[in-house]
Amino acid sequence: MAADSGPDRARTRWTGPAWTVRTAVRAFRRAHPEVGDEVCVALSGGADSLALTAAAVTEFADVTALVVDHGLQTGSDEVARGACRTAQRLGARSRDLVVVVDPDGSGPEAAARTARYAALDAAREGRPVLLAHTLDDQAETVLLGLGRGSGARSLRGMAAWDAPWGRPLLGVRATDTRAACRALGLDWWDDPHNVDPAFTRVRLRHEVLPLLEDVLVGGVAEGLARTAELLRTDDDELDRLAAAVPVSGDGGLDVSVLDPLPTAVLTRVLRRWLLAHGCPSPTYAHLSSVAALVTDWHGQGGVAVGGTGPDGPGVSAGRGRLVARRRHGKVVLEIDRASGAGT
Repeated sequence: MAADSGPDRARTRWTGPAWTVRTAVRAFRRAHPEVGDEVCVALSGGADSLALTAAAVTEFADVTALVVDHGLQTGSDEVARGACRTAQRLGARSRDLVVVVDPDGSGPEAAARTARYAALDAAREGRPVLLAHTLDDQAETVLLGLGRGSGARSLRGMAAWDAPWGRPLLGVRATDTRAACRALGLDWWDDPHNVDPAFTRVRLRHEVLPLLEDVLVGGVAEGLARTAELLRTDDDELDRLAAAVPVSGDGGLDVSVLDPLPTAVLTRVLRRWLLAHGCPSPTYAHLSSVAALVTDWHGQGGVAVGGTGPDGPGVSAGRGRLVARRRHGKVVLEIDRASGAGT
């Protein structure tokens, strides 16, 4: 799978794009000392993760490459074994993780991602895991969020450090990781899924982003990544303000506390509250309708928010739909209570 590229040989060739990758990993380690000296790297055998593994070996005291075999393609086991061998030649330990992808209705990409993250989390043994997402991946993530109208939480993209996951290469272009592998004598595997137009991300990468780069005369990927960084700062501050809003002892939210809040803070308070009380994925429609119980109250009935909710403070016991209602000056959650206006 890879050319002969032992640690000694690799160290003599850290120039150009290879040096770009290595300095990105070094900067990440300096910015996040809590990561420590022992890390895992999620290695697929592709150029991004190979370049990351090679750089990680030079910057961390102990590196274990975790190679996930999804079993979705013929020969995936040999690809995984080849990636393990390359990691060992670079000076890392390696583990081959075979996973079963459960087609749970979320789509093949999402199902594979869920299985992959679960396998990495189980195998990391308390250590952080470095992921090889690049600036190009960040730009695609932001563009997907923009197209779906997902708001700042989606447009903020991926964080460089979201324990236990680290992404040192978010400022590095995919062209640089490939050039780094060439400089270090590493042959990489090209996943055929990465050129399959059946996947939305593939069409974004090969059709939409190149067109935007052409029309806007370049700099689009960098601009999208910069947008994510700026929005992340704003979103973190709004989340901090939302976290400071109290929940009453019975688990409800006091309307007199919610009403003065700016909309950006109010929707975050409601989202945190719904997630904590059994609504698995609050949508924009859920949040807007529940917010109206505070800001546009005219005696309307409850809002079904999905999920069945846990028994406990703020949620009535029973079975059925989880419903938000305004009662006695509070927004509360109930399980399939009879409809009727609050007070």
